[in-house]
This record gives sequence, structure tokens and C-alpha cells, in this order.
Amino acid sequence: MNEVKIYTTPWCPYCIRAKHMLTKKGVEFQDIDVSRQPALRQEMELLSGRQTVPQIWIGTFHVGGCDELLALDRTGKLDAMLVAVD
Repeated sequence: MNEVKIYTTPWCPYCIRAKHMLTKKGVEFQDIDVSRQPALRQEMELLSGRQTVPQIWIGTFHVGGCDELLALDRTGKLDAMLVAVD
């Protein structure tokens, strides 16, 4: 299974929703809390080009945020991405 990384803050409803969906699917993920870590937030912004959370990666593919993750799931593409080889 591809490694999943998600940059989040504890109070972000979109972060909570994305993590809940991944957990419901049985996906293990690395949750990177950027709320008190300016260096990690800067890393996220450099990698994604975005300042908002969540920012989600499946392997080396930058999914984007919660809306993009849910759209991948609705179209049936998410499960295939989770098991694809990088």
C-alpha cells in the first residue's frame, strides 16, 4: 500500500473529515500536525504550493485537500491509488 501523508491542524473540520474517511477505509497514514510547527507548515507550503490544510499525499502524488480526496473516492479512483506501486 502506498504511504499516505496528511498535513493537518487539530481544529480543522476538513482535516477531521479527511482523516475520518481514510480511517474508515482502514488506511494508515502519517498525520503531520502543523499547528505549532512553523517549520512543518513551511515544508507543507513548499511541497504543495498551498497554505491551507489538509494537504494530502498518496505516495508521491499530491492529492490536494479534503475535497479532492473525497472526489477521488466518489469516482472510484482512490482505492486504486492507495494500492498502486509508486
